[in-house]
Formats: sequence, C-alpha cells, structure tokens
Amino acid sequence: MAALAAGIFLWRSEPTPEPLPVASPIASPPAHPPRPAAPSAATPTAEITIHITGKVRKPGIYTLPMGARVADAVKAAGGVRQPEAAASVNLARRLADGEQITVGAAGPGNAPGPPLTDPATTVLDLNTATPDQLDQLPGVGEVLAARIADFRTAHGGFTNVEQLQEVPGIGAKKYGEIKDKVRI
Repeated sequence: MAALAAGIFLWRSEPTPEPLPVASPIASPPAHPPRPAAPSAATPTAEITIHITGKVRKPGIYTLPMGARVADAVKAAGGVRQPEAAASVNLARRLADGEQITVGAAGPGNAPGPPLTDPATTVLDLNTATPDQLDQLPGVGEVLAARIADFRTAHGGFTNVEQLQEVPGIGAKKYGEIKDKVRI
C-alpha cells in the first residue's frame, strides 16, 4: 500500500511543461550591447531587440522575430492605452534592430523625417533619416539601410559623410553614387 501511495505521489509531482511567451520584456538593458551580426550569419530565426515607450500598457525592451512590424511591437507591449495613440506611429512599418518606438507622441522611434518627394533630388541627413528613407538612396536596399542605421546607433551618429565608407557593404563605387545625396 505504501509503495502504491509513493508511486501515485511521484506521478502527480512531475512538472508539466508550460509554453513560453512569444515576446518577453527584458528587465534591464545589457551592460554591453551585442555587436550586430554579419549579414551572412543571419538565419531565418534571427531576432531583433526594440525599445517601446509611450502610451502602451507595458513599455520596455522586447525581442521580436526578424521582419516584425510596429504593430507586433505594440501587441507585445500589451497594446495601446488610448486607441487614438496608435495614430502616432505607422503600424505597418518594419522594425530595425535596436530601434526605439514612442507611441502617442513624437519621439526618436517615430519622428517624421523629411518627406521623399523625388529621390533624385532629395538630400538626406544621415543622422536623422529613417531606414525607409535611406532605402530610397541609389544602390541602397533594405539591408544596407539597416546597416547604416545600425552604424549610426553604434557610433553615436555620423560626424562626416566619409564615414559611410566604414559601413559594411559600402565600397568606393557605392559611396560615389550616394555621397552627394546625403549630408550631416
């Protein structure tokens, strides 16, 4: 009888697995942020880390899958506190690693940049242009625009246009194509 009782006790005391949440906030930012991975090291399961603030239920730092959009970040942060606050951000925009999104007010993650009326004549400020705007430069796609934004974040901004040549993927030829279309 004692063996049967012990067997039932052991069977019931086994832990049951629980699913992990899709996105979980990080209590505090790491002391040393990780360096961006080389583009060849990217995998289909790559993740990005973003900071969401403003009028959301749970502001903080979240890890989301690569290719996530602002709507995914808002959802991970528990949604907006006031429905009209969602109008302050483009919910369909793709996120870049290390970016900050401020919901309900203009901020670094959603401040409107200069409009791109004609990419052939527009001159972008390297320190304020969004990745979507940088994507409009000749020979610059989504990946290279994200690298430029990552370089800007990692180095505290550009101090001169020539620093573009330090961004992986921008050689002498590409630099020659875009140097007159950007400024500091």
